Amino acid sequence: MPWFRAVSSSLLLALAFAGPACSQAQEDTPSRATVPKVEKEGVWQPTEGGTQIPLWPADVPLAKPDSGDHPEHTGNGSSLVAGQKWHWASYVTRPTMTIYRPQGRNTGASMLVIPGGGFHAVATDLEGTEICDWVVRQGMTCAMLKYRTPQVWPRVDGKQQRPKVLLGLEDAQRAISLLRERASTYGIDPHKIGAIGFSAGAYLVINMSNTVARTYQLTDAADQQSPRPDFAIVAYNAKVLDNSKGRNSLELQTWVEISPEAPPTLIIHAMNDPVDDVRNPMAYALALTDAGVPVDLRLYATGGHAFGMRPTDDPITREWPREVRQWMESIGVLGRFRSGT
Repeated sequence: MPWFRAVSSSLLLALAFAGPACSQAQEDTPSRATVPKVEKEGVWQPTEGGTQIPLWPADVPLAKPDSGDHPEHTGNGSSLVAGQKWHWASYVTRPTMTIYRPQGRNTGASMLVIPGGGFHAVATDLEGTEICDWVVRQGMTCAMLKYRTPQVWPRVDGKQQRPKVLLGLEDAQRAISLLRERASTYGIDPHKIGAIGFSAGAYLVINMSNTVARTYQLTDAADQQSPRPDFAIVAYNAKVLDNSKGRNSLELQTWVEISPEAPPTLIIHAMNDPVDDVRNPMAYALALTDAGVPVDLRLYATGGHAFGMRPTDDPITREWPREVRQWMESIGVLGRFRSGT
């Protein structure tokens, strides 16, 4: 029996949220004050305007997260972000994506939003629906991914190892494929489908960008479509740096693949991120450059981790959406028009 099966699923998640591995931990400031965690059984429901659809037909068997058949839960709590609570979904066994469509001008471009949560949960508002609110204001269709969690990264001889089958990656690849297959239904250009990920979600975007190999059995016509995004945005990523090589090394972990076919990429990070070392995005940016992939790296002095799109006194929290907009214009995904922030 794997070690995680011997731990109750409730305890598993409780331990995960107690530490910085959740990816939302921050220094204790008024806007980051810790509040009690509240969790209850229930399937996450989208905000107004969103249509949640399953990624796979109900009769397709899927590998389960570490918590097995534990019913889905939603919750909130932990550190506040910009003085507000953030919410999550976990024990996700049937992944979904929620579609938000622009109400005005439709540029044809679209974005898959992959929230963080340390592979223990999915930060559904902070790095999900709140990002989609901005995406649709740019005239884009947005799809928020609710992927299978929790999935613990095992340790071997004291070193963290990547799971051989990464459930969140399977879900992300399936979501991109579905968007392409249903492009005409959603009114999107199948060649202008991007992905933006935060923390654990950013790691999934890195994987999607650099491989088209899948670890799940192809199901239908959607899986004949490419699972690689046409452009990628990576916000405060982790798990790519081999930090055993010394402080000044920018070598990647052995499990990181880099492909010259990776799409144009924008990377955003704060130098003082206390959870994910800034050397992670630096190492990834250099590796993409060496492979001939266009990459923009935007580093800010302060901002910490898991700020989402909530403005604080740190410039990164107010400026990165504009940076993303300008970058998408520069690579031809969006035309130039004013739509607010």
